[in-house]
Order: sequence, then C-alpha cells, then structure tokens
Amino acid sequence: MIALRLTRGARYMVASAFAFSIMTLLVKVAGRTLPAQEIVLARVIVGLVLSWAILRRAGLSPWGNRRNRPLLVVRGLFGFGGLFCFYWAVSHGPLAEVTVLHFTNPVFTAVLATLVLAERAGRRLWISIPLGLAGLVLVTRPALVFGVAPEDLPLQVALVALAGAVFSAGAYVVVRRLSREEHPLVIVFWFPLVAVPVIIPIVAPVAVWPSPLGWLVLIGVGVFTQIGQVTLTRGLQHETAGRATAISYLQVALATLWGLFFFGESPDLLAGLGALLILSGTLVAAAEVRTGGAGAVGGSRT
Repeated sequence: MIALRLTRGARYMVASAFAFSIMTLLVKVAGRTLPAQEIVLARVIVGLVLSWAILRRAGLSPWGNRRNRPLLVVRGLFGFGGLFCFYWAVSHGPLAEVTVLHFTNPVFTAVLATLVLAERAGRRLWISIPLGLAGLVLVTRPALVFGVAPEDLPLQVALVALAGAVFSAGAYVVVRRLSREEHPLVIVFWFPLVAVPVIIPIVAPVAVWPSPLGWLVLIGVGVFTQIGQVTLTRGLQHETAGRATAISYLQVALATLWGLFFFGESPDLLAGLGALLILSGTLVAAAEVRTGGAGAVGGSRT
C-alpha cells in the first residue's frame, strides 16, 4: 500500500484551497440576496476580529515596523480591490470560469515583480503570457473574435474578474516585500484593518438586512476566508512557488464541482480548454515569482 505523504507546506496549501473553495461557494449563495459590497464588509469585519484575536494569543504586536506601515496600507488597499472584484464576479458569473480567471494573477505577479522588485524575467514568463492570453480568449470568447459571446459569462463579469486578478497580483508583490521583515499574521491583520474603513461608505447606500440564514452565510464567508488566508500565508513560507501553485489548482476542481452540484453550472469544451491553457501558464509563471522558497500562488483571496 502506497502512503501519500505531504510536506508541511503542501498540507497548508491543500487546507487553503479547500477553505477558499467553501468561501467561494458561500459568496455565490450570499450574492443571490445581498450586494457584493455587503459580503466584502462581513468578510473583513470577521477577518479583523479573528486576526486581532490570533495576534493577541500569539503575543505579537499588530502594528508592524513603523517604516513598513505605508506598505502595509498599500497591501490592504490592493487586497481590498482584489477581494471586491472577485466577490462581485462570483456573485454575477459562473464559479468555475470566474475562479479560472482569478488564476491569471501569478502571470500578472511575475510581470509586476519584474517591474517593481527588479526580479529577473526569464524565458518562462514569456511562455506563460501567451498561454494565459490564449486561455483568456477561449474562456471569455469576446464577440469581436467569436461573433457571439458566451451567455453565462458576460464581458463585464470577465473584466471585473481580471481586474481582481491584477489587484491580487499587486497585493502579492507587496506581501513578498513585507515578508522579509514582517510576521505573516501581521501582514494578514493589516488587510481587514485597511479594508473596513474603505468599504463602510461604499456599503451604506446599498445595504440590505440579511435573513437569519444570510447572517450564517456571511459569518461563514469570513471564517473560511480567514482560514484560507492564514493557511495560504503559512504555506507560502514552506513551499516553492511551482509546487504551491500546482496544489492550489485544487480550487478550480472544487469550484467546478460546487458549481455543477449546487447551481447546475457546467463549463463547455472551449471554456475547459481555455482553463487548461490558463492553468498551464500559471504553473509556468510560478517559477518566475520565487523569493526565498516562497512565491505567489494562484487563487488566493488577497
């Protein structure tokens, strides 16, 4: 009998992928009755409370080094942008396709890391970009190219999902810089700390009082996102970018399963081929975003 043994980092990444997939499912459910802004607010409030409690239990100061605070704020703003775009896209589009589009963020991360952190751009990056672009064309099928766009994935939803991937890539690059000096729990804490005051005025004009079941779903979104974020941050400390990204592909499989089982969503052949190209490009790009044994990984929730 062959025993499957996972490294510590791999176990964290598997846990992160599962937690994020449940979070995505709950966001889809909540989005049927609540605006995306309100779901984001619930997520960041729960994240703020849990992060503070975890930091207190660990005996860590939540404020980080003074010189790093501007970067911590920037990380929070990018994270907020990525989260808001992702939640909105999940609420208005199919789980599998939106999740796949979000998986383009390692390609954007590799490009940004080259431009911002002066990391060397190797041949793998230039291979990953055309793979990702070809996959995007097949998944989104713009009417300009195909004549008729896919009914289940409106262009607006696809563009918002891609914007979320770009914001997430920006957050990754900042996290990569901060992780040299800051504890992972401090970096995680600053995301909701910045996001809460930003989202409150955006929620106010569209707020809807949730039902009792809606409250449970919103709490679940916050809890599972926090679990996914913490385990992701831990996993990136112990795994190489390529292995971490490969493991995180589990999110796409789970999103497809949840979409089919709960919402009757089934990607067609072209979308499936596009997803394969995007994930291949992501795996190639992951090798370009290593720093000290950890790198950006597709599918995180900023």
